[in-house]
Amino acid sequence: MSPSTAGTPGLLRGLLGPRHPGHAMPLDDLGALTLPVGDDGVVIGDDAEGRPQMIGFHRPIPYEVLLIGGLWTAQVLALRAAGTGARVAVETGRAQAWTTLAQAAGAGLECMTLHGVGRVPPMGATVGSPVVVVRDCGMRPPRGRVVASPWQSVLTLLPYMSPVAPRLMRNSALVGVQRVSPGEAEQIGKILGLSASEIEALPTLADGVTLWCAGADRQWVMTMGTDAESGLLGVARRMD
Repeated sequence: MSPSTAGTPGLLRGLLGPRHPGHAMPLDDLGALTLPVGDDGVVIGDDAEGRPQMIGFHRPIPYEVLLIGGLWTAQVLALRAAGTGARVAVETGRAQAWTTLAQAAGAGLECMTLHGVGRVPPMGATVGSPVVVVRDCGMRPPRGRVVASPWQSVLTLLPYMSPVAPRLMRNSALVGVQRVSPGEAEQIGKILGLSASEIEALPTLADGVTLWCAGADRQWVMTMGTDAESGLLGVARRMD
């Protein structure tokens, strides 16, 4: 299962519409029928086989995501979340690093707003107006006033492991890990239950590669910017 799993929606109940005869086709013709089947969500990159992977940020339950990695990846995710129609609230102590992105994201509309640390107002998330809160608050992000709730997901960025990282990792439904030191890889591996090969790989990851972990599920993902994203943010990088 990929880290994009967003749950299976329940069956809708309502008035029956017009009845039509069923559609049929010869069994031999099924091979020519292809449909883009996948979960709704934000495309975060491709797996090793080149298949797109997604994160379903818009959920009817609270959803916490932790990224131990670089600002570039967090900004790409924020930009793509805004592109799905979500309102993105960025809580950050370095507004200058987000200003250009926030101005470009909405093409004049305030779909991405910047707030000081601890100053994100209630966002009023609904199914028709979902919210993604991006917390870029350094190594020791304080407990936020605005937390994950139905239709409001929270993505916390940590540049490296810190004393608060173990708590955040245990409380997050999805954890992404980019290149870290061997010592950090060992610590992360113990908390997430990674295999020896996964732990050994973490210090060697290329820029843009993330190991996404959701419970016992693991997925390596390469995130590459589109032409527009690269023009705005530059090439993928782990360090800022």
